[in-house]
Amino acid sequence: MFNTMTLTKAAGAFIGALLFLMLANWAASALFHVGHGGGHGDDEIAQAYTIPVPETAASDAGAGEEVVDFEALMASADLAQGEREWAKCRSCHQLNGNDGVGPHLNGVVDRDKASIAGFNYSSAAQDMPGVWTPENLFEFIENPRGYMPGTAMSFAGIRDNQARASLIAFLEANP
Repeated sequence: MFNTMTLTKAAGAFIGALLFLMLANWAASALFHVGHGGGHGDDEIAQAYTIPVPETAASDAGAGEEVVDFEALMASADLAQGEREWAKCRSCHQLNGNDGVGPHLNGVVDRDKASIAGFNYSSAAQDMPGVWTPENLFEFIENPRGYMPGTAMSFAGIRDNQARASLIAFLEANP
């Protein structure tokens, strides 16, 4: 069944495959050489094109956080867009007074934080005082874990300012 000839054939096949791969690598390296040709010196390689980049050190010093006109965003909020954004929330929250994975959000605007009786809030939510004003919701929806470190909410957030304002307007319209 198993004799030395079988072992010799298997070893030969394995060594032959390795030899083939090494030769193929050598041939590919010769054909598709990366870098400049010629010697092995430290000569500078001329680029095909350059992109001029102005110095930005002076402009970075004054470039702070972007100022958002919250009132203008809320004035231009679109309820249809807010309903589309709500689709991202409805897998965990509801608007019918029932709690899901997260607390229900009907009446959330101007409601005390962590105030739904019977819902098991995280300690981060329980320790955060205040009311869910539209401004607070705007910041929270952008980055929940940045606004409330330690929150159990795993949602990454909505970065678009207008989309967040539309979602808040939608939540206000559904008390």
